[in-house]
Amino acid sequence: MNRLYSCLKNSKYPTRTTTFQLFGSPISQARYLTVMPSAKESGSGIKVLMLHGYTQNGPLFHAKTRAMEKHLQKAFPGISLSYPTGPLQLRPRDVPGFDPTSSEDPDSVEAYGWWRRSNTSDPPEYVALEDGLETIAKVLEEEGPFDGVIGFSQGAAMAAMVASLLEGEPRRKAFEQAKSQSPLAIAYPKSFERLSHPPLKFCAAYCGFRAPGERYRGFFEDPRIQTPTIHFIGSLDSVVDETRTQALVDATGGVERTQVVMHPGGHFVPSGKQYLDTIAAFIKQQMSSQDARNDQEERAEDMDVPF
Repeated sequence: MNRLYSCLKNSKYPTRTTTFQLFGSPISQARYLTVMPSAKESGSGIKVLMLHGYTQNGPLFHAKTRAMEKHLQKAFPGISLSYPTGPLQLRPRDVPGFDPTSSEDPDSVEAYGWWRRSNTSDPPEYVALEDGLETIAKVLEEEGPFDGVIGFSQGAAMAAMVASLLEGEPRRKAFEQAKSQSPLAIAYPKSFERLSHPPLKFCAAYCGFRAPGERYRGFFEDPRIQTPTIHFIGSLDSVVDETRTQALVDATGGVERTQVVMHPGGHFVPSGKQYLDTIAAFIKQQMSSQDARNDQEERAEDMDVPF
């Protein structure tokens, strides 16, 4: 067969996870995912937060995901994508592959991150993570409410953490419990304590990973992240180790089934039509599920109570 398709339950992933390997196959063949909506279906009002990877910035991530943006705009007319830039401007030595002998001014490097990993601590610590969360909290407050979040690499890790933080009181209690179990565990971030924003309807993580160790347990455990999440993983990704990605997959799995899409590439956001169809179908699925729940709640409120 010239077009290979397989949908399988992979023993590497938890039983609540469905793994899709889409190598040139039409999304209409995939179980658990709806077919991409037509351009006639309205996406007016859908707002998506787009979080860039380490050493990138908002405009660069926008340029790299232009194909996705166009595809989603066609699928959901009126959809709005927001591309903030992380607050941490990186030093030349923080940027992989930077040539110090280059004639380029080191101070002109437009490379940013949401935090900087410190390997001098055990377990590793994410320096300036609170600054990154505060930047995102400000975007949520000023531009929200958002329906979902899409992130790449470090941005995918951040996307999962943001989705987690917006899950309400159960997540606050998870942080309290983690703090009671380990003095290293961080408290619920102050920038989100004062934020009023509803839970996200979906999260998409491209080449994501889980923050390691006891410090960040509150984001991921007791309970796991409940926001419906789709993971895109490159089989040739040499930047993010598979065990780190697996840890994030294991930490997601709410009421809706966690979905994992494998692609035969490396550390990037795949722009092939089948993968664009997949993300559009996932968003459609989650938005439709939320609309159905809202309709049920409205009908329940309108019912005559016989007492």
